[in-house]
Amino acid sequence: MEEATEQKKKSEKNRVPVLPWMRNPVDISVIDECPLNNLPFLDPRLEAALKNMGITSLFPVQVAVWQETIGPGSFERDLCINSPTGSGKTLSYALPIVQMLSNRTVKCLRALVVLPTRDLALQVKEVFETLVPAVNLRVGLAVGQSSIADEISQLIKKPKLESGMCYDPEDFSRELQSAVDILVATPGRLMDHINNTKGFTLEHLCYLVVDETDRLLREAYQSWLPTVLQLTRPCDMLFPSDSFSPSAFSSLKTIRRFGVERGFKGKSCPRLVKMVLSATLTQDPGKLAQLDLHHPLFLTTGEMRYKLPEQLKSFKVICESKLKPLYLIALLQVLKGEKSIVFTSSVESTHRLCTLLNFFGDLQIQIKEYSRLQRQSLRSKTLRAFRDGEVQVLISSDAMTRGMDVEGVRNVINYDMPAYIKTYIHRAGRTARAGQTGYCFTLLRKDEVKKFKKMLQKVDNNSCTAHPIESQAVESLRPIYTSALEKLKESVESEKFKKRRTSLKLSNASKRKGEERLE
Repeated sequence: MEEATEQKKKSEKNRVPVLPWMRNPVDISVIDECPLNNLPFLDPRLEAALKNMGITSLFPVQVAVWQETIGPGSFERDLCINSPTGSGKTLSYALPIVQMLSNRTVKCLRALVVLPTRDLALQVKEVFETLVPAVNLRVGLAVGQSSIADEISQLIKKPKLESGMCYDPEDFSRELQSAVDILVATPGRLMDHINNTKGFTLEHLCYLVVDETDRLLREAYQSWLPTVLQLTRPCDMLFPSDSFSPSAFSSLKTIRRFGVERGFKGKSCPRLVKMVLSATLTQDPGKLAQLDLHHPLFLTTGEMRYKLPEQLKSFKVICESKLKPLYLIALLQVLKGEKSIVFTSSVESTHRLCTLLNFFGDLQIQIKEYSRLQRQSLRSKTLRAFRDGEVQVLISSDAMTRGMDVEGVRNVINYDMPAYIKTYIHRAGRTARAGQTGYCFTLLRKDEVKKFKKMLQKVDNNSCTAHPIESQAVESLRPIYTSALEKLKESVESEKFKKRRTSLKLSNASKRKGEERLE
């Protein structure tokens, strides 16, 4: 009885937000889906674009955000959105931003969406690209996938030189203009453009979206957030007369913006509207204070801080530690080629596990690796094959946990138990998206079961039942397992040798260049 009371107290503690404005949230769970033809003020051109995407109604989180932006809310407050993975958060901010910018005639950068990874940024850009052509807007990408010169050519529009005329370099730089209305970026490449790209400016920015907020606030990323906020403040706030120090702002390039009002000549400086989103939004006051939110409104799903997708079914698979790969193979064989993502604890584990599984002969399952150690081009190619069904199983590090949306993922398998509930939520959220049914399996050693159960209590998930794997299925794989392990060992040694040889070549080349300079 005492244990139950203590558990109730802990649960209630988890439900109480830290900040006052988080105590009375908008409860998304009580909002119904809304057919597009009932959505107030929706631009007919965007309605047609959505229908071309196969969308006939908006999900609750999308309706809630619409009401607070285009509807009665009218972007009067900054929005903090905490909604489960797969609930449609990307479209929830993309649609109102595109609608608000649809009547703008002057081309300049007005909306910035910042995300922690290239892959997620590419996915978000694709969502915008389905909407912007309908209203004659352009969306750009700054993620470091291509050279910075190629990105600049896509983001900055140079003035046309008339025949026989030449421009003074200073006049030329002033006439550089943004070629995009919306920019989707990762923090590092965004800072590259802020600091080095002529013509790149945030002085007209009206909307800032911080997607996967908790991760972006956890890591500094070259101080991108304070830089963006500094460059988008009204001019009277940039340089207080009693504290102006040119050296303090040199790295932010604010000196050349002194006296420049954000907005256009003769018009007041617009407030920078912020929208922050995550399935596991932080409640840490110190971290949220970095965002400098304006009368924030908290939108969340129900009373629980963390929530799994409604149609997700969770299972645990108890296995012997030394035979864990065999339990995984036996489980994949039971799933019979259904689209599945297997998560490991590190990029090294991802590589070794994928290599090992591919040494098991003909499993009649296409298995590929997906991790941040791979080149972007290879990751993109693998992801396309997975989306198209050419690959049935993806072995992944946590690089793919955040926000990635791959249609038709039926199963998520935690090969390594996640250390934190947030990681479990983001991994599990790769399935059961948009109201579809999905399954999450977690492979556990016997000594991990108690810890795993305690972790799931943070999402009130007591329905994680055991999924048995027949011992015969595991034993039948033992003979080939020994052979596969030997091949894995040889493969690892071969890779180490190649790395040493490459490192030696680079070192020798560097020495030769140094000697040539001395000569």
